[in-house]
Amino acid sequence: MAGPFAPTKDGVLVAVHVQPRASKAALGPIATDAAGASVLKARVTAAPADGRANAAVCALLAKALGVPKASVRIVRGATSRHKTVHVTGDPQALLARLAALAG
Repeated sequence: MAGPFAPTKDGVLVAVHVQPRASKAALGPIATDAAGASVLKARVTAAPADGRANAAVCALLAKALGVPKASVRIVRGATSRHKTVHVTGDPQALLARLAALAG
């Protein structure tokens, strides 16, 4: 991934850094992690137990992008703060929405 977003044939992959138990749920900004990779920051109020934070990240991304929750799934990093999330849909439209979200 050249940035936090990468198009695929059926959607977009998003590199996300999750902050569970935040005081307020929010997306952004784009940041650089310790390894030097670009990630979209996601703050969720849910605790990282029983998959609640993962579900909250998927719901937050789905709402922000205007897609059904079923179109968003975590493909890598289910037990880590660093996740790769796949969003199913038109790649160009999703990339445009993500770019607008990221500022």
